[in-house]
Amino acid sequence: MRKELASLRQLMAVRGIDVYYVPTNDFHGSEYIHDYFKTRRFLSGFTGSAGTLIVTADEARLWTDSRYFLQAGMQLEGSGIALMKEGEPGVPTTAEYLASVLKPGSVLGFDGRVVTCRGGESFEKVAADAGASLISDVDMAGEVWMDRPKLTGAPIWQFPAASAGRTYGEKIAAVRAAMEEAGADLHLVTGLEENAWLYNLRGGDVARTPVFFAFSLISQDKNTLYVFDDALPQELVPEGVTVRNYFALSHDLAELPSGLKVLADKDSCAYSLIRALPEGTEVLDGLSPITRMKAVKNETEIKATTAAHVGDGIAMVRFLHWLKETAAAGTPLTEIGASDYLEARRREQEGFLDLSFDTISGYGPHGAIVHYSATPETDAAIEPEGFLLVDSGGQYLTGTTDITRTIAVGPLTDKMKEYYTAVLRGHIDLAMMTFPAGTTGNPMDEAARKPLREIGLDFGHGTGHGVGHVLSVHEGPQRISPRKNDVAFEPGMITSDEPGVYIEGEFGIRIENEVLCVEKEGKLGFENLTLCPYEPDAILPERLTAAEREWLNAYHARVRETLTPLLPEEDAAWLADVTRAL
Repeated sequence: MRKELASLRQLMAVRGIDVYYVPTNDFHGSEYIHDYFKTRRFLSGFTGSAGTLIVTADEARLWTDSRYFLQAGMQLEGSGIALMKEGEPGVPTTAEYLASVLKPGSVLGFDGRVVTCRGGESFEKVAADAGASLISDVDMAGEVWMDRPKLTGAPIWQFPAASAGRTYGEKIAAVRAAMEEAGADLHLVTGLEENAWLYNLRGGDVARTPVFFAFSLISQDKNTLYVFDDALPQELVPEGVTVRNYFALSHDLAELPSGLKVLADKDSCAYSLIRALPEGTEVLDGLSPITRMKAVKNETEIKATTAAHVGDGIAMVRFLHWLKETAAAGTPLTEIGASDYLEARRREQEGFLDLSFDTISGYGPHGAIVHYSATPETDAAIEPEGFLLVDSGGQYLTGTTDITRTIAVGPLTDKMKEYYTAVLRGHIDLAMMTFPAGTTGNPMDEAARKPLREIGLDFGHGTGHGVGHVLSVHEGPQRISPRKNDVAFEPGMITSDEPGVYIEGEFGIRIENEVLCVEKEGKLGFENLTLCPYEPDAILPERLTAAEREWLNAYHARVRETLTPLLPEEDAAWLADVTRAL
């Protein structure tokens, strides 16, 4: 059993807490979090980006989704923590499990600052039904973490108007109009991406995501921004904005007059913040209007991100050419070595800021681990055969990129080619779709899965996620997924297109482009932003429909025509060969 778990249980006994709940979250409902908030990782040893740990006196369980089943299974071995595979038959939800372990008189503890309001309210009901009670102001996981990273604010910087397209004044006016329409006196903005977008500011408080710790409290005549002291230079504070200390928000909420209507998203806003509001406050539960506004990119943002993808395409082509030559020559190479070379090529591109997430570089069986992260202990040698799956992206001053290519580093089996072609067909079929206004991502997801299901395959993750503009590489509100989603696609939304297939112990295949929703002949459809060839050695042309083949040839021609003038001669010649018409 992990010593960290034993220390937590000792503290639980001292505090009289029978069940302790540890999510993967920060004070803002973020997907990617600062090291300070990685308490679940500290206690469990599981390093995936999503997971929930629940600890009692005699057992511990960790819930995570299908992206991490293989990884979590390996990392939890011998830890004393049981893996709960979310969504699998017979696996209880966290709420169902809590209902089973809470008894009359028992106590459920959690840190209400990192549990969403929706989650906290569900705990209230579960505890009441069981005759148990809650303690929501205990950060016991943090208390047993002796060398916990410090929580501080990095310098905040101005995002250039040439990439933003709209001013703060234009954005706040739109937000206030949406508030008036919703009947809200105040809007509590807790999302880091929403705050960064609103003020046209960026920061460095979260790795790979250029955001800063902030809250906003907005009325029709006042706007208060809560950030760390000294993080925001005075000259960058927009006119009419009052700046307060990051930790003053709870106090200010408690001091509000009673009877106000406050717009807040209970799915991301912290339980502790909503509980701080005075009695008589009406919470208007709903998605922040900023979330939808930033999802629909303006013309300036689209032009800028198009340029970012050209630079990213140059880096990818140079990487693929080098990788192919290195593998063919039999030069020793590992997953981390390949990842490092790709990062070096991205850093050469104009406006590069950082990677948009830690690169996934998985050879052979590691490619079947959806969110695999190579470490010095797991860093596999890349042999001159089979597949290397590389999922990567960059943050540029002009945009955020996210691309996956599954690369043949040597001879492939017939099975690999069959499965690759099926994944590619799903990827192309989604890219070719046209649909009426008002369409959500559910039918798009079905189209991407159809070629795989025809041969008895499927994948456990969603097919597409929204992408921010020099913000988070994963953003809503739109998504392409079998999960119910009421958000319709609109022109200007950028989303990933990434079906895959994962064969445990053998290989993984995923193909991903970013696509822009555009108007097409009275309907909506997609335009590719990503510029990078697919793997010609893995394609079975006879399995493609005529329309799919035509689309593929046209895409490759566009990649070749756009990137060739910008590439060194050797890379351009290689690109011409791999993008030849099928």
